Amino acid sequence: MKNYKLAFASVALALGLSAHAAQRAEQAYPTKPIRLLVPFAPGGATDIIARVLEPNLSKRLGQQLVIDNRTGAAGNIAVELVAQSQPDGYTLLVGNISTNSINPFLFAKRIKADALRDLAPVTKLVAIPNFILGSPKLPAKTLREAMAYAKERPGQLNFQAPLGSYSHLDMLALTAAAGVKMVHLPSKGAGETLSAMLRGDIHITESNVASNIGAVRDGRIRAYAVTAEQRLAELAEVPTMAEAGFPGIGSLNWNGVFAPAKTPRPILAKLHAQTFAAMKDLDADGSLSKRQLPVSLSASPEEFTAFVQAEAKRWQKIIRDNNVRID
Repeated sequence: MKNYKLAFASVALALGLSAHAAQRAEQAYPTKPIRLLVPFAPGGATDIIARVLEPNLSKRLGQQLVIDNRTGAAGNIAVELVAQSQPDGYTLLVGNISTNSINPFLFAKRIKADALRDLAPVTKLVAIPNFILGSPKLPAKTLREAMAYAKERPGQLNFQAPLGSYSHLDMLALTAAAGVKMVHLPSKGAGETLSAMLRGDIHITESNVASNIGAVRDGRIRAYAVTAEQRLAELAEVPTMAEAGFPGIGSLNWNGVFAPAKTPRPILAKLHAQTFAAMKDLDADGSLSKRQLPVSLSASPEEFTAFVQAEAKRWQKIIRDNNVRID
């Protein structure tokens, strides 16, 4: 009995020391560089956000953030790497609307990590508005007119968007609401879509404001509506989706910071506080807004978690209702 008690006491002491060491590590965090994975190639919106954020956040945390572009599989490779990392706050992801709320359903049979289950949301960073764009070759001057024009010509008009992207799913929701049948032409991204629209090869698309505002200003393409809640100051003549007659349709391409699931709450709280402060600085000096990347922050990791879960529920329904599959 005496040996049993000694053994029990030794185990209890070891556990106590281990818990104390873990608590000290959390309080000291961070003590080494932090790897920040970006799921897409350099030059895109997610990459720009990460690189603009990095200097300020590195300074606030007292450790260097090392940006690591891990492309491939529609962002799923980076998600898997972060999900499989140690939950210690030293490997993070800048994810977005697709990687963290659409892909878990779109690639359900292929992914090795579920972003909704295996990642812990820290904070939203930005919410990028999109245009519903129309070819100048279309006679329609408003979104209602464009949908009416397409309805009179079932299957004769097209829209372009990457397969399974938020823009693809938004266009499916829009055409369903308008009772329109259009042909979907897959693309690789906003640059390809803009080029195709300027050539007159496609009729309608949804694409981000940042990539298209110049062409809209120049009159080379027509902006039927913007997906923001309010009109843009730079193009006040472009109505919101609600004003254009289609409330509740259209997305903001949000980006946010994620850590591996089971990352200790104190570390998530510190990451949130310092990222929030760094983004506030960037909002004040216009570093992102001048790039048409409006800052949009979460009050807490819990608030961001609820937001991501609500987004996922919305996309799951659209994917299911339209039988969108990537096998």
